[in-house]
Amino acid sequence: MPKGIQKLIFAIGLMFISILLGSVGFHLIEGYTWIDSFFMAVITISTVGFATIDPLEPMGKIFASLYIILNLVIFAYVISVLTSYLFEGGLRNIFRKFIIDREVNKMKDHVIVCGYGRNGSMACKELKLSRKDFVVIENDEDIINSLPDDGSIHLVVGDATDDDVLKLAKIDAASYIILTLPRDSDNVFITLTARELNPDIHVLARASDPNSEKKLIRAGAHNVILPDVLGGLHMSQLITKPYVIEFLDLLNGVSSQELHLEEIEFEDIKSEFHNKTIGDLDVRAKSGVSIIGVRRGEKGFAFNPGPDTIINMDSILIVLGNKNQIEKFSDLYLNNKILK
Repeated sequence: MPKGIQKLIFAIGLMFISILLGSVGFHLIEGYTWIDSFFMAVITISTVGFATIDPLEPMGKIFASLYIILNLVIFAYVISVLTSYLFEGGLRNIFRKFIIDREVNKMKDHVIVCGYGRNGSMACKELKLSRKDFVVIENDEDIINSLPDDGSIHLVVGDATDDDVLKLAKIDAASYIILTLPRDSDNVFITLTARELNPDIHVLARASDPNSEKKLIRAGAHNVILPDVLGGLHMSQLITKPYVIEFLDLLNGVSSQELHLEEIEFEDIKSEFHNKTIGDLDVRAKSGVSIIGVRRGEKGFAFNPGPDTIINMDSILIVLGNKNQIEKFSDLYLNNKILK
């Protein structure tokens, strides 16, 4: 439960405890009925200035004085909590959650990202650039408070290992789920749950321990990423194959001279170029983009395809170029731009 809600509940609880304390005090010290005692407690807290039911005894006056001082402190705390909740985001967060929940319920073929740490946030950044709908599941309050409140991230607050939380993220309608939680056991558990709730979902999981890779695959994960292994391999190859890594960094956007490696499906290509050969398209001469691979359904990839390769409905093109070249390629050959 968010701290703001906890503070609000605690403040309301303090008010009820204060009324109860006052009622008991006036009942025991002054001998008032419970109704009169409750009335005295309320008018003392509210300081509305109504006269007492009967003149107070000395002990009653002492109790009333201490009770007023106590309630001044409680009242100040309650006001500060209410002010913080109303004007510093509490009420706004509830409204935002309502809007986001409504939007999430309409989603279909979206991606669920479990965990918004280093790996999860980078995954979301790429999904956002690719204009792919996604939902983040996170329960770390510090991370939640650091998220932008402009509605760009659809957030479900909760534990991703909980079936109900996954259902709130519309796992039954999702096409992919990315698991980036730090504990491999949690990722294995979510994999099992996700495949049970949606047998068709594609699971991509992070693992810290190489021994967890087989467990995740047995649980139903389609792809397992080992960041530590990849990081160590990358660093060693900076020594053994520095120029290969420099080129890969260009593709990954690490270098200042950024290249783009894009995936083009057949339906994205303008109809006048359907069933044409790569030579007919003359892509490199007209846009500067290189077609470095073609995937043909179950036949797999054809790398560095020749000019006689025909682009048909089973084809998925892998193209390489800088930003300007890709934009020119989009304008000439595609129905929609692939870069923002």
